[in-house]
Amino acid sequence: MSHLSRRELLRASGAGLLALAAGGALAACGDSGSAGAAGGDAETGTVTVWSWATAAAALRGVVPAFERDNPGIKVDVQDIGNPAIWDKITVGLAAGGQGLGDVLHIGCDYLPGYLDKFPGGLADLSSFGADAHKDDFAKGLWPVVTGKDGHAYALPWEVNPLGFFYREDYFGKAGIDPTALATWDDLIAVAEKFKAANPGISLIGINKAANPDPDLDFVQSLMQLQGAFYFDLQGRITLGTPEAVRAMDVLKRLDGAGLVADAPGEQGWATLMKAGKLAVAPMPAWAAHYLEAKFGDQSGHWRLAKPPAVTAGGKRTALVNSTHLAVAGSSPRRRAAWKFVEYALTRPASVNSMFTAGGVFPALTAAYTDPMYGAPSAYYGGQPVLRTFADLAVDGGDPTNYSGDYARALKLAGDAQTKVFLKGGDPAAVLQDAAKQLAQQTGRSIA
Repeated sequence: MSHLSRRELLRASGAGLLALAAGGALAACGDSGSAGAAGGDAETGTVTVWSWATAAAALRGVVPAFERDNPGIKVDVQDIGNPAIWDKITVGLAAGGQGLGDVLHIGCDYLPGYLDKFPGGLADLSSFGADAHKDDFAKGLWPVVTGKDGHAYALPWEVNPLGFFYREDYFGKAGIDPTALATWDDLIAVAEKFKAANPGISLIGINKAANPDPDLDFVQSLMQLQGAFYFDLQGRITLGTPEAVRAMDVLKRLDGAGLVADAPGEQGWATLMKAGKLAVAPMPAWAAHYLEAKFGDQSGHWRLAKPPAVTAGGKRTALVNSTHLAVAGSSPRRRAAWKFVEYALTRPASVNSMFTAGGVFPALTAAYTDPMYGAPSAYYGGQPVLRTFADLAVDGGDPTNYSGDYARALKLAGDAQTKVFLKGGDPAAVLQDAAKQLAQQTGRSIA
C-alpha cells in the first residue's frame, strides 16, 4: 500500500482529480446568535482561513464570489503548510485559541482529538444552523463532525470512498473478471490461477516490517468495510473485535496465498508499482489522480471497481477518510466565518470549482450531478472513474471515530500486523493483546 497520505498528496500535487474527467495526463465557544439572524448579520471585517497547498488555492477560488455576495466581509486564505498546520492549530488551541485563524481546515484523524482535548476550542456550528445540512453529505460523515453533545463542530469538505483499482491486463491473462469477485475470499480462491498466468506479479504490496512507519492502510480499509475501526463511536476500544480479527485474517490468508509482496521502506510500494509488479491498489478517491500522475506509462491498463466485501453479502463501500472546515471558538468573527464555510461547502458550484482547482473530491452529494463526473478517462480505459467514486460516496459508509488516541492505536495495530507477517502470529491473539495494551495506555474500556 502507498505511504502517501492525502495531506502529502495535496502538498505534492498541483493538478487534481478533475484532470481524469478531462482526459489529460495531469490534469463550546460558539456564537450564541441564532441561525435565523445570519441573514441580517452586519458584521464586517476579514476572515482568515487556514489550509495548505492546493486545497488553499482551491479555497481562494471561492473568495471572489463570496465577497461579492457578502459585502463587508473579506476573506484571507493562508497556506500554512503541511505538517506545520497541525502544530499551529494544536498550539493555538492549547493557548485558549490565541493566534488561530478564523476558519480551520482539519482532517478526520485530528478533529476528534481536538474536540476531546480542547472543549470550546471549535465553535458550535449547530447554533448557526449547520444541522440543516445534515443530510447533504456522503452518508456516514455527519457523526464525524459531531461532538458528544450532538452538535456539529465542522462541515465535511472532502470525502475519500475506498476504491478497488486493478490491472485489467493481468486479470485478463488469467481469465478472471475482478468485478465478479464479491468478497476477498473469492479473490483468494483464484490465487493459483492468477499466479500461473502472471508469474512474479503480486496483488498488493505492504511494508511488512513497518519500517519506518506502520503500513496499515489496507487492514484499516478492511475494518471500515465492516463498519469497524480501532474505536467505536462511544470511544470504546474495538481493536480486538471479530471485525478487526477478520480484517487481519484476510491479510494473513492473502499473504499465505502468495499474493502480498513486501514493500520495504518509504518508497517500496511506489517501486513495485513503477515496475508493474502489483495488480491491485485498494485505495481511496484521491489515488485516481495519483496513479495517473505517477505511473503514466501504465495508461489503459488500470480499471476501477467496488471493493470486495470482507464477508459474503457484506458492505462494499467505506469512507476511508475526510477533511472538514471548522471555525475557531475564539474567533471574534465566528458568524462571518460560518458564512464562508457554509458558502464554500454547501453549494455545488463552490465545491465543484474547488474540485477543479485542487482535486478535493467533494463530500456534498448534490455536486455529483455535474457532467464532469460522467466523463471517460483514457488512463482507465475510458471508464468514468469519477462516477464510480461519486456512486460510492452516495452509498456512503459507517462513520469512523479516530478519537484522540489514534496514534497509540496505530502503533499497537502496526506491531500486531508485523507479528502476523513476520512471526506467524494468530490475528485474534495479537489483536486482543493489542486491545488490552491500548486500554492500559488510555484508560478506555474495551467494547
